[in-house]
Amino acid sequence: MMASSAEVDRLSAVSYNEQNQKAKEKNLLVTSGPSYDRLKIIANRLIPQTQAFRDDTKQWDWRLTLIDAPVLNASCAPGGKITFYTGIIEQLNLNDDEIAAIMGHEIAHALREHGRERVSQAMAQNLAVNVAMAAAGGYGSAVSAANQVAHYVFVLPNSRENESEADAIGLELAARAGYNPNGAITVWQKMIKATKDKSSPEFLSTHPSGETRIEQLTALMPAVEPLYKVAPKPLPPKKL
Repeated sequence: MMASSAEVDRLSAVSYNEQNQKAKEKNLLVTSGPSYDRLKIIANRLIPQTQAFRDDTKQWDWRLTLIDAPVLNASCAPGGKITFYTGIIEQLNLNDDEIAAIMGHEIAHALREHGRERVSQAMAQNLAVNVAMAAAGGYGSAVSAANQVAHYVFVLPNSRENESEADAIGLELAARAGYNPNGAITVWQKMIKATKDKSSPEFLSTHPSGETRIEQLTALMPAVEPLYKVAPKPLPPKKL
């Protein structure tokens, strides 16, 4: 880990703020309403469960962003910066268990610092991010460095080991928060159907095939179902 956790978190926060500012300027930033409220409730149930994996998440500056765009994507930047797009919720008609599965998976990447790992690998290879991070002084320089960090955190693919780890931890987070872990299977069934005969969406670009994912998740179910059974359950959605 050549990149420090504090530096990666700082630059990720800069990139996250830039993302939100651009969405706000285009009137795409959603800060209220049914979809945002759903995400907020689910995030508020998942976040406390992260302490089962590491204590310092109590001090993380957790944030939640919803962007109104037809994109099948979601992410969690280092330090707890969660982003969802309306496209993945609406096009897949996600229920709360399925949203929790996706959110848990993305949070797991942040918990295990997979993004920091890839930034460190880039620094070890003497790629541009090394210079950019060292030069990050003023705001303009920080944005430039943050954009490069974001490239290594979100654009480059995770290893199979990291993906499997994020699946296992994400599944446990959702189960501990009272969400049915089977939502992780149904969301991938929906994803396969939605992307059949189409180019792979951004959300899938760093993931194994849906069929492989379903097999792996099914094998994990016996370990997390007992956690789900004893977990306090969310209140049922209010009827309009």
